[in-house]
Amino acid sequence: MNLVQITAGAGGMFCGICFRDNAVVAALRKMGHDVLMVPLYLPLTLDEEDQSAGVPIFFSGINVYLEQKSALFRHAPNWLHQMLTARGLLSWVGTKAAKTQPRDLGDLTLSMLRGEEGNQARDLYDLIEWLRTHAKPDAIMLSNALLIGLARQLKAELNVPVICMFQGEDGYLDSLPEAYRADCWKVLAERAGELDGLCAPSGYFAEFMTRRLSLPTGRVKMVPNGINLTGYAGHQPAIAAPNPPVLGYFARMCHDKGLDVLIDAYLLLRKRARVKNARLKIGGGCGPTDEVFVAPLRRRLEEAGVGGDVEFHPNLDRAGKIDFLRSLSVFSVPSRSREAFGLYVVEAMAAGVPVVQPRAGAFPEIVEATGGGALCEPENREALADCIEKLLLEPERARKMGALAREAVLEKFSAEAMARGTLEFCQTVVTDRSIKAQHSTLREASSLQPSRSATSLR
Repeated sequence: MNLVQITAGAGGMFCGICFRDNAVVAALRKMGHDVLMVPLYLPLTLDEEDQSAGVPIFFSGINVYLEQKSALFRHAPNWLHQMLTARGLLSWVGTKAAKTQPRDLGDLTLSMLRGEEGNQARDLYDLIEWLRTHAKPDAIMLSNALLIGLARQLKAELNVPVICMFQGEDGYLDSLPEAYRADCWKVLAERAGELDGLCAPSGYFAEFMTRRLSLPTGRVKMVPNGINLTGYAGHQPAIAAPNPPVLGYFARMCHDKGLDVLIDAYLLLRKRARVKNARLKIGGGCGPTDEVFVAPLRRRLEEAGVGGDVEFHPNLDRAGKIDFLRSLSVFSVPSRSREAFGLYVVEAMAAGVPVVQPRAGAFPEIVEATGGGALCEPENREALADCIEKLLLEPERARKMGALAREAVLEKFSAEAMARGTLEFCQTVVTDRSIKAQHSTLREASSLQPSRSATSLR
């Protein structure tokens, strides 16, 4: 198939959706399909080969912001508009503290969801004209629902089906200022009804978005996310568990992911002292705004006298991440959000590490599908400590659980498995659209035929 994957870049931040899209494009290409990956806003920050390399960045983050704030800039000359799409400039902008808090982006989010009716319509038509000459896709895939405003004109101008992946956008939308929140959900529901295909990475999120957008039952299909297993697949878990035991966290170092909850649970473990000399390793994305959250946590650990047993490893590359995960006894990211999936959980499992996660969102599905972990009540520090402690006190059981999880991930949550699911879904959407078009043509032809009674009167 010929496919176009449109993905919102996050600049200097690691983004799970970017990793997911990059992995599926790479896997589809290996399967022999022509897939064009088109970045929006800012360049992608990845720990593997960038599949969007060489493709222009559309909806330049600078242009999008200025178009929202200045009616005059919407009519800026083309040379200025194009100058602000340069990758080098956008890469530099992406390394700075970006204004990404939902409370500041209500008007911009609504404008983007309105697509051709929004302040960034110029960028939309630039994208369409470029695709018209550089791609002849069988289908276009939007990486998340916040890009759904592009769909109407993409379908109309290019005459191709458009598919949207839901990837956990509800938390962001619900955090928007009240003045914009309801309108954004309303526009999203209207535009979602126009899509040729909708899918989600888990049964939980497919059902959630079906209800939230008042869609027909079964309208949102499930295509589980997967990871690039390079560096994982050939690795066999260690025979002996780490000694002393190591509890690990690897995700963005922020409040939403519950890093403070995990630190509270770790301090409880140390206070109980049933697990001797337990260490804590914290890794993942940490930008300037995250440092404001992390600094007090570091001080708290020092004041508790355990600072020497805690390591922070921000912004690791791919090899560093895999080595980090392999060094763990148990993994946990006690997210406060009801996650649509959670790639970091699958990455830990791929390294042969059992997980302890909240009983919320998609986590129960992943744990059930792999047998690779335990669940506890969300935001309950004592319950989290209990579950972690139990696994650390039974290292052989934990090691076997991690090995079982690893095998399940290799089978069910690889990039190749995700690519096969994505391809099957796209083929179904294209076929269904073709059948509907044929039926529509037949109905039109039938309506043009004179009725039998009219013929008999001649």
